[in-house]
Amino acid sequence: MIRLLIADDESLLRMAFRMVFEAEPDMEVAGEADDGEQAARLARHLRPDVVLMDVRMPGLDGIEATRRIARDSPRSRVLILTTFDLDEYAFAGLKAGAAGFLPKNTRPQELLSAIRNVAAGEAALSPRVTRRVLERFAPQMTQGPAERDERLAQLTAREHEVLVQVARGLSNAEVATGLHLAEATVKTHLSRVLVKLGLRDRAQVVVFAYESGLIRPATPDL
Repeated sequence: MIRLLIADDESLLRMAFRMVFEAEPDMEVAGEADDGEQAARLARHLRPDVVLMDVRMPGLDGIEATRRIARDSPRSRVLILTTFDLDEYAFAGLKAGAAGFLPKNTRPQELLSAIRNVAAGEAALSPRVTRRVLERFAPQMTQGPAERDERLAQLTAREHEVLVQVARGLSNAEVATGLHLAEATVKTHLSRVLVKLGLRDRAQVVVFAYESGLIRPATPDL
């Protein structure tokens, strides 16, 4: 059973989400929050599998609430709801530790699929979409040159290769083909990368690769 926390300041929208989720045999709504402060607090107490997080809420906004949940409730994964599929809130949400983002006009079946993927530890969106967000907004929202992260020294040569390919937006199957590996081997390497770098999912891999200087936006070889 996937336990959900709905964070949105619009009560009618929360009610609509609850109706959709509770009609599914593998989902239950553990709680609702109408602002970011309450969302972060309930995440600590209720320990939901997935938090559906609106961005614009009174008091503490959804981005800061996501940051607190990622820090204090690491088992709860956050899906950010944005007005558009590519906006500054999507970028800020990924930076804060969200597992992914979805536009508010996402169809119910797509939303349900994304929630199930996130609850299973997979990406809520493709790495390519994550890269598009970084390409568009990261240069505007970061200052100074990227610094190479010392944690990279923990990786083997093969793990480093897998990290770069995933950060470039390739699926496990595409990485396997390019590196002449079995797809199961790629999954194993990626799991080790996540553990060694302290990352939670593929979306965070892309953010890490940009911030550590492994990937540069808008370079010709990408």
